[in-house]
Amino acid sequence: MLAGGLGGSTADFLMHSIDTVKTRLQGQKLAKPPKYQNMLHAYTTIFKQEGLTRGLYGGVAPAMLGSVPATTIYFGTYEFVKRNMIGFGIGVPDTVVHLIAGSIGDIMASVVYVPSEVLKTRLQLQGRYNNPHFVSGYNYKNTRHAAQMIYKLEGPSAFYHGYKATLLRDVPFSALQFAFYEKFKLWAMMFKNSNNLSLEWEIATGAFAGGLAGALTTPLDVIKTLLQTQRKPSTTKQTTSTPSTTQKLTHYYYSGIWEGMLWNYRDQGIGGLFRGIGPRVAWTAMQSGLMFVIYEQVLEILEKVEKKNIK
Repeated sequence: MLAGGLGGSTADFLMHSIDTVKTRLQGQKLAKPPKYQNMLHAYTTIFKQEGLTRGLYGGVAPAMLGSVPATTIYFGTYEFVKRNMIGFGIGVPDTVVHLIAGSIGDIMASVVYVPSEVLKTRLQLQGRYNNPHFVSGYNYKNTRHAAQMIYKLEGPSAFYHGYKATLLRDVPFSALQFAFYEKFKLWAMMFKNSNNLSLEWEIATGAFAGGLAGALTTPLDVIKTLLQTQRKPSTTKQTTSTPSTTQKLTHYYYSGIWEGMLWNYRDQGIGGLFRGIGPRVAWTAMQSGLMFVIYEQVLEILEKVEKKNIK
């Protein structure tokens, strides 16, 4: 749990700016040309207009408040389930064990990280307080103000907006991430003919696992972002004088996951479902690489300390 908490929260913090870019690309209003054209353009534009702390690192406070306990629960549950299922000797294939353990770990952690994800995502979209560079409909001074306003205006249930969509994204992502990581690590050990991988190989196996899992679950991530940041119909309703084509392009209020996915696919094609795939893959790859290497290194240190204490 200690190793997982340190690995996950450190990686989340270091990669937060890329997550902000991904959120902006997914949450920007439909326009031609779009405000952010691609990952690099979004990164440089946000940095120039809004700076590092309030722009690229907007929403980092709630992200960390959720990341530390969530990753601790996540890794602790994963290892507990994995070791017990393997220890029972019931003949379940290792890959299935890793899929199940990763899924259960994410479900247990979701109670903590979903509210922080709602706060983080909204603060990422608004950038600076009363941000003139990006119109998101939100105007929070800081994390505390955001929490107070959401609770006052939308009720406590708003902290779990997109909960089903978040689980629909993160449960398969976590299952695939751990299954890929365990399998890639095994293949790397076989290729190197050693049970101890170098730092470079540990980073590579974690990065490939996270990047591949991130790419496969991008459509679910897009819908999660839209559900958590959309506003009520009364605040987004167009005037009667607005042409129907404009209404079609600016509509973004979805009643559920499947409506959102169908609307995005119908009106924007396959690209609408994979908005922000570049920064998502970059974020999940680098975040997973860092997370797993820190996790493994801390485990190794703790094992050495434990052996020393036993002696």
